[in-house]
Amino acid sequence: MRCGLFVTGTDTGIGKTVTCAALLCRYRQTVPLRYWKPIQTGIEQDDDTAEVRRLASCCDEEIVAEGIRLPHPVSPHLAARWSGRTITVSDIVESYSVLEPCIVEGAGGVLVPLNDTEMMIDLMRALALRVLVVARSSLGTINHTLLTLEALRARSLWVCGVVMVGTPNPDNRAAVERYGGVPVLGEMPAWKPPEPAAVHEWATREFDSQGRLLELLR
Repeated sequence: MRCGLFVTGTDTGIGKTVTCAALLCRYRQTVPLRYWKPIQTGIEQDDDTAEVRRLASCCDEEIVAEGIRLPHPVSPHLAARWSGRTITVSDIVESYSVLEPCIVEGAGGVLVPLNDTEMMIDLMRALALRVLVVARSSLGTINHTLLTLEALRARSLWVCGVVMVGTPNPDNRAAVERYGGVPVLGEMPAWKPPEPAAVHEWATREFDSQGRLLELLR
């Protein structure tokens, strides 16, 4: 296993980007972390790299800006096809070799297609990083989160924890921890919109309060 984390989610728009910013706020004083989004679709509407830079007040050394940047907010395989390109796991992995330790943010969920044969979960396996899952706190999250955990473990990926986003729901949290066999490392508000001060305060006060992720980052 390499040093670093791969941040994935149970859905798109779930809170992965804000979670990545919170990780930088939480651990940058201890570990020289960097953030990388290998694949971004819909770049004409959203730029997650710029958002992490803003929310975590990142310097240039903390951001890896290079990556596959495609128009149209659709699945990577479709955005690439419409742009006359092909995304391959091997090409992405080659560019990761000098990035450790790094917070890597996926696009969409674990079974999002990258091309005709590879999915996001194949990239996660190839990068050999522990996985942090971001999930909603609301109704439906138990099923979505457990399915995501099952898919990850079926491919021998190590899930280090879950971050739940939204109004705290003690019953849903307890169910995810019990049936998923995984710790919930934080319950993050669904800020609309998120602001740097709020993200930093939450991260330093509440995120991974026992420091379980620290050893995975160094």
